[in-house]
Amino acid sequence: MPADSILKYIFAFCLVLSLSTAATSARAESGFSSGDTTKPAPSRNGMVVSEEKIATLVGLSVLKEGGNAVDAAVAMGFALAVTYPRAGNLGGGGFMLVHLGETGRTVAIDYREKAPLKATRSMFLDENGNVDIERSRHSVYSCGVPGTVAGLSLALEKYGTMPLEKVIAPAIKLAEEGFSVSAELRKSLLEAKERMKKSSEGMDVFFENNGEPPREGRILRQKNLAWSLKEISKNGSGAFYRGAIAKKITDYMKKEGGLITERDLASYEALIRKPVTGSYRGYSIHSMPPPSSGGVHLIQMLNILERYPLSRYGHNSARYIHILSETMKLAYADRSKHLGDPDFSPVPTEQLISKQYAKRLTNRINPQKATPSKYVKPGSPIPVGGTDTTHFTVADRFGNVVSNTYTLNFAYGSGLAVPGTGILLNNEMDDFSAKTGTPNAYGLIGGEKNSVAPGKRMLSSMTPTIVLKDEELFLATGSPGGSRIITSVLQVILNVIDHKMSIREAVAAPRVHHQWLPDILYVEKDAGKELGTKLQKKGYEVKRTGPIGSTQSVTRVNGVFHGAADSRHPGRLAQGY
Repeated sequence: MPADSILKYIFAFCLVLSLSTAATSARAESGFSSGDTTKPAPSRNGMVVSEEKIATLVGLSVLKEGGNAVDAAVAMGFALAVTYPRAGNLGGGGFMLVHLGETGRTVAIDYREKAPLKATRSMFLDENGNVDIERSRHSVYSCGVPGTVAGLSLALEKYGTMPLEKVIAPAIKLAEEGFSVSAELRKSLLEAKERMKKSSEGMDVFFENNGEPPREGRILRQKNLAWSLKEISKNGSGAFYRGAIAKKITDYMKKEGGLITERDLASYEALIRKPVTGSYRGYSIHSMPPPSSGGVHLIQMLNILERYPLSRYGHNSARYIHILSETMKLAYADRSKHLGDPDFSPVPTEQLISKQYAKRLTNRINPQKATPSKYVKPGSPIPVGGTDTTHFTVADRFGNVVSNTYTLNFAYGSGLAVPGTGILLNNEMDDFSAKTGTPNAYGLIGGEKNSVAPGKRMLSSMTPTIVLKDEELFLATGSPGGSRIITSVLQVILNVIDHKMSIREAVAAPRVHHQWLPDILYVEKDAGKELGTKLQKKGYEVKRTGPIGSTQSVTRVNGVFHGAADSRHPGRLAQGY
């Protein structure tokens, strides 16, 4: 983004949020338009990390104004719907983990999308009983009932300090007056163009008369999205679920033969759940409970890995990666059978995250050789006679921490936008098991507990996580990446705790991923060819791959915040003050 455009929006945010002259000066001197954004100065007041620079600055402005981490996170959530449309959203859903400094309590906000009430178990099967991928991923039937507006509104109401109209104001300004198109935004639009062609609203917003996305540096304005944001500002989440926006969504669904009705929107609720918690080498781990599988399997894997002297093996040595990979297989095998929406089927969470179950699983790991996935079956945790997404992290001087992951599923979701609103719709229905044993778009196998049912929340891998030491923030992190989210978060935690890396080193280190099926060990190209050769000798089919995940992380060491925006993503920014 050109420096003059950056200053324009920094100035705009200062006006909207009534920042002091001193705060304005501090941000103008932040070095945002030059220098390495992966190296933010340490801060004692607060830290904001996201995949998109403008959104980070929005969050930082709220903290400087005196808002807390929740105020900043909600402002960022709405801003990303404007500036990061491939994943930031009003028409999707996600999960937010909030640690409250005053009480020491951590809460989980579940604003995952839900299946419409007209959804059926076999809605994505053709006449031969096979999964119709076009219908489950790219049609109006692929859209779940959105949860983002309800979730952000609930978080602000319960744990924020600022009014909604104030935290949403920067997003309205960005949508109405526009922002400079980055090379990355243009590239992502080019990649999504074919899927978005069937949406006249999407084409009008994101493509010019010649059918091309705006060139880099051009100002992108989203008038219809600005209207939607203003409706939410004036009338709260009710505008989205029962008011003017709801009418436009349901009118569109009726016209296109979709399933989302007035009743679906009016009955949607974001939920406050108890986080899933565990311990690892003296640290307290807090993460998302079902219907996210992320927290359960993160803690399950940490319980297994705690039984090994990982630091002695050496970071990313063949022996180390072997133990990680076998652990990942066991967790993802269990995911296929035991995880789903707990409001529809019981999930043996406490058994899956128990140290005793981890001990039993450890006995199934061959310390020398890979076990073929066909021989790795889901365990029995109950004792006999348990791409596209984005993440941001905010920590404030009051001890509050927010780790938030939300999504449309694919980049730009279903590719469909609701006429007159500028709102892109998710395609999260593909995260259900359309047919037991058939992989979804991320290759994940699901069972009956994640089958389609009316009003049900589809299973997720999102893993916003907060790690505490002596009841204070030690590390907060999370990642996009579909099935690779859980293992990306896992490796950042291991890098910091076991390998004593700084947060920048922990985030930058090469990653691996195994998800049981397909039986492939994915290794980032930066890990080096020699490692791949050693792992092949242990029996792995190794596939060298591009970036795995994009973690946005904050640590606090001796009272000082350190942030790391993942260099795998070109538009990121970590910024403190």
